[in-house]
Formats: sequence, structure tokens, C-alpha cells
Amino acid sequence: MNLELSEEQTAVRQLAKDFVAREITPHVVEWDRTESVDRAIVKKLGEVGFLGLTIDEEYGGSGGDHLAYCLVTEELGRGDSAVRGIVSVSLGLVAKTVASWGSEEQKRQWLPGLTSGAYVGCFGLTEPGTGSDAGNLATKAVRDGDSYVISGTKMFITNGTWADVVLLFARTNDAPGHRGVSAFLVPTDTPGLTRRTIHGKLGLRGQATAELVLEDVRVPASAMLAPEGKGFSVAMSALAKGRMSVAAGCVGLAQAALDAAVRYAGEREQFGKPIAHHQLVQELISDIAVDVDAARLLTWRVADLIDRGLPFTTESSKAKLFASEAAVRAANNALQVFGGYGYIDEYPAGKLLRDARVMTLYEGTSQIQKLVIGRALTGVSAF
Repeated sequence: MNLELSEEQTAVRQLAKDFVAREITPHVVEWDRTESVDRAIVKKLGEVGFLGLTIDEEYGGSGGDHLAYCLVTEELGRGDSAVRGIVSVSLGLVAKTVASWGSEEQKRQWLPGLTSGAYVGCFGLTEPGTGSDAGNLATKAVRDGDSYVISGTKMFITNGTWADVVLLFARTNDAPGHRGVSAFLVPTDTPGLTRRTIHGKLGLRGQATAELVLEDVRVPASAMLAPEGKGFSVAMSALAKGRMSVAAGCVGLAQAALDAAVRYAGEREQFGKPIAHHQLVQELISDIAVDVDAARLLTWRVADLIDRGLPFTTESSKAKLFASEAAVRAANNALQVFGGYGYIDEYPAGKLLRDARVMTLYEGTSQIQKLVIGRALTGVSAF
């Protein structure tokens, strides 16, 4: 793997840095306090091409490789993880999955809108009673002539109240476990689908997180994505790439923690000199720096494997596991450098820690990642 970025990748990274400085950084504190990112950011993300990365231009995408996608995701994570989540879900989990699994008609119907920001997508997998146990869904889709009638509840759905389409997973037959799960593309204006915003979150407060309730939601059979019964495979393939996206966002968050800690340590004086002179403060900062580099390299390796068409699922779990836990450590160390000021939201350390904590939970908890890695190494399933 060549670790030197190409001119195109360098330009994309700089474009993302400039975008964050212009469109995100000035608003981060306000969005966190009001628990609402300005929805106008979606159109801006589309205009600059970030919602179309890795998608073919014939479907409205902006092309590029997965390393470029990671570079953009990292910068967005450095700016505000709530904004990064918009891209990770609408593009990373929904648009990329439609591009990989969708029929030509489905691609033409959804991809141009998703890549431009005219549409927002959400990923309807998690349920109130099934988080990590994704093969045991309670939501059902019953065939009725040329349609399916869907009923059930989805929980903790990123972009849920903003989305125009849900990539929804439901049980279509009585086969045990994941064999009975199918995937559907469900427009959110379909009668019977209601949404409720989830407020009071510890972190990612500005992100539109929702509960979705489906009561006899009727969709045409053509809304099914991939063959019937293949929904679990669709979900797992989406999450394998999605974990790379979360890892990249965690690298950006940890980088933000490092930048903030170094800057503050050079400004804050204690015992007659900047605290950067104190060895134990340097230890906190050096630990963050090592975690940032290690997480970045693990994440870049996943992007390289995907772009070369090689297996990447285990490596993606390794990157997500390490980067998410590293982000928590980095933010916690940064808060320690800030001391009491780290507890005030005028300073970045507290928000970074709150945002980092959920990274170890969604798109597969750290414990699930360890099971995936352990199964790959031993050949023995823990389920």
C-alpha cells in the first residue's frame, strides 16, 4: 500500500478541510446546544460532491476511491460528528448499498437524489428489542398481491426524521434467524409510516435521530432490494463498509482532540509556565497522537483493500474497534489536559468525549467487533 496521497486525494482532503472551516466549525456549539444541525448543510454537502463519493457519475455520483471517501469523512468527523453521520448513513449505508445491490430502475430512481442532497437516506435495521441481534428482527413484511405490507418499529435511526427513503429490513417469511430477512427501499411519505425525534442524547445531539413506526405500510414488490431472504446479507455488506466510515470519523474526532489539547497546553499556564512543559501533560498528548496514527493506518488499510477488490470485512471490524475506542481515550485525555474548563461547552473537549462514546456502540458494538474478529481467526462462531 502506498501511503503517499495522490494529487487528487490531497485536493479532496483540502476541499474537505476548507468546507469544515467554512460551513461547520462556526456553528458546532450552537448545533449541539439546540440539538439540531441546520438542514441546509445537506444541500451544501451535495453541491461539493461529498454525498456522491465512490458512486459512478452516470448515477449522479462524483466518483473517487474509498481512500478519498475516508479523507473526507475524517475531516467531517474532525469538524462535527453529527454532520459526519449524515454522510456516513445517507451515502455510506444507503446510496452505496443501492449502487451495489439495486436494480437499474432502483439506481436511477434513488441515486441521483441521494448523491445531490435532494434526498436523504436512513438505514432501518435497529429495533427496540434487537440491536446487535440483527438476524432476529420483529418487523414483518407480508406479501399481498403485487405489494408487501410492512409493520414494525425501528429505533435509533440516524437521519430518521430527515430521510426521504428508508433502507428497511423486515422479516418476509418464517425461516429462522437471518434467513427470513429481506430489504426494502421505502419512501418516508408512504402512508402508515410515522417518525419521532429522539431528544436528550448524550452525544451527537445535533444529529436527527429517530424512532420509526410502520403500521400497515404498503410498498410495491419492486421496492425490494436484492432477492427475497437476502436482506441480512445486504445489511452485513453495508455495515462492513460502514464500519470503515465510522472508523474514519473517529480518526477525525481523535485528531480534533489532539489539536485542541496541543493548542490549549501551549496557552494555559500553571506553576509559572505553559502546561505543555509538564511531562505528564506531554504524556497525555503523546498517547492521543499514537492512537490517531494507529487508527488512521488501520482505516486506510480497509480503503485500500476495498479499492483493490480484496476481502476487507475483518479488517474493517479491526479498524472500527480500535478507532472507536481510541476516540474515547483521545477525548478523555484531551479533557484531562483542559482540566475544569473541559467541562464547559465553550471548549471542545466535553463535546468530543460525548460524541466519541457512542462510536463504540453503533454499527456494531466493540464486543460484536471482537466476535467478528475472533470468528475470522478461529473459524468458530460465537453465535
